[in-house]
Amino acid sequence: MAWVFLFLAGIFEVIWATMMKLSQFFSILKYDILTVIGMLISFGFLSLAMKKLPLGIAYPIWTGIGAVGSILVGVLLFKDKLPTLTWFFILMLIVGLIGIKITSGH
Repeated sequence: MAWVFLFLAGIFEVIWATMMKLSQFFSILKYDILTVIGMLISFGFLSLAMKKLPLGIAYPIWTGIGAVGSILVGVLLFKDKLPTLTWFFILMLIVGLIGIKITSGH
């Protein structure tokens, strides 16, 4: 269950980051509220995951899911443009996250 909690924490990190972008520097109340709710849920799931997973595994996976997810949201929703080489490094990040998971022993 810890890995499920960690995955959900990462997904909600993407959600709160997206809501923060939509809030336009905390100037649209509904997005401000959704940002805070997303943060609380993300931190809650991260906390549950860290009951079983070490900090050195849980935190980098959480931030990695958030980073990759936010990149994808930026490209798909906000039409961010990324250089081709950047996609290579994003792929390396994903490979690194998978490697951490596989080798963690948890």
